[in-house]
Amino acid sequence: MLSPAYLVFVAAFLLALRHPVPAFAARPIIARKPAPSEAAATARWLASQNTWGVLSTISSNLNGAPFGNVVSYSDGVPGKSHGIPYFYLTMLDPTARDALEDERTSFTISEFPLGTCGKIDPENPTCAKLTLTGKLKLVDLQSSEAELAKSALFTKHPEMKDWPKNHHFQIFKLEIENIFLIDWFGGPKPITPSEYLEYGKNQALLKLS
Repeated sequence: MLSPAYLVFVAAFLLALRHPVPAFAARPIIARKPAPSEAAATARWLASQNTWGVLSTISSNLNGAPFGNVVSYSDGVPGKSHGIPYFYLTMLDPTARDALEDERTSFTISEFPLGTCGKIDPENPTCAKLTLTGKLKLVDLQSSEAELAKSALFTKHPEMKDWPKNHHFQIFKLEIENIFLIDWFGGPKPITPSEYLEYGKNQALLKLS
């Protein structure tokens, strides 16, 4: 009869031989996609890879209730993602008008449009979601930042260059104050704006936008 000590030894030995299961096995394993333990990387990856999201403002027409609108954006030209979302908005849209009256804004993007969530539901925590909150600021068209923003927007969204001139599109940017990221079970990941903006300045990850 085998002793209990021997059985414990055999069980431990077999467990040691077993191949480890990746922490992110519940969702597809995508090349260059950050692991759940890398919160800042995931947030920047989402911002650089996406092309649109939901921009929510404080609406004066709705008595101060939030108004959400699907908008295109860019956080940099290919290979030079900065993490700061830029938008090309017209005053014909209430989003831009709201921002000029009350700058408080949130911007939400999801991993689901990228096709990297597999067959899981978009609300599943392993399908990452990022919300950036802060102030939506008008960018001075005479500034060097405006040139950078135009390049970022028109590179990712070429048709913007031909949008009607009489609609008077202007460039806005989100000055990030808070970050809310869900990319795994257990609630939001703590990320500061500085951690988000400073991440990966010299890393190949951000050369994918």
